[in-house]
Amino acid sequence: MEDEVLRRQQTIDKARSELAALAPLYERTALERGRDRATDALASADVVHSVLNEAAGRCAEEVLTIQPGGGRDPGKLQDALSRDLDMLRRGVRMRTLYQHTARGSLPTRLYVEQVSKAGAVVRTTDELPDKMIVFDGELAVLPDRTTLDGNGALLVREPSMLVFLLRTFETIWSSASPFAADTTGYENVSGQLQRAIVRLLATGAKDEVVARRVGLSVRTCRRHIAEIMESLGADSRFQAGVLAEKNHLTPQRDSPQPS
Repeated sequence: MEDEVLRRQQTIDKARSELAALAPLYERTALERGRDRATDALASADVVHSVLNEAAGRCAEEVLTIQPGGGRDPGKLQDALSRDLDMLRRGVRMRTLYQHTARGSLPTRLYVEQVSKAGAVVRTTDELPDKMIVFDGELAVLPDRTTLDGNGALLVREPSMLVFLLRTFETIWSSASPFAADTTGYENVSGQLQRAIVRLLATGAKDEVVARRVGLSVRTCRRHIAEIMESLGADSRFQAGVLAEKNHLTPQRDSPQPS
């Protein structure tokens, strides 16, 4: 009986493995059949990766990307590099938004340097809403935050939603700063980063929230907060935010960059 149970378990494992290998093909076929649907949900990271590659291969005019959270994972950057360079070689326009904190990541700077040489335009800003990729203004790929592992994605084709996403991108883009990949750290944007931090402190946000919003580790964010408090002569984080408000530091914004 134990031998029979073992054989059945092996048969189940084999079938599960074969079905998992077919899942990306099934998802792509389902997406082909459902191109007229407003949205589609992708459940696994493998399927998302496959769909991104397919959408990039079909992209003919422009791809817009928002990448929050500071520096990106080197492995994901290397994977994205070949896909992005292929689009740029085909004449596809590429604009990408990072947070200012991405400037402190060497792998990210190396990636930006390579795609910029190929024609991409990259800018940074203090805060970004969430990840987003839009291909040719016709297909948007957004994270699906309802999945348990956080690896799912949502495909959006509905015209009104796409218009909203494109306008959101352009609004952020107009006030973002050019990413100079040949410089180190935050020399050109340190003031903007600090103003973003004190603006959040003025709302009473906790260190963890501030760090997440500006794309820093909690430890690094606390170091910035300590420097800000010392420069303002504040005894608490909340007081630092209030003093920044009184000194008209938080409302200031840099002049929009030309498109």
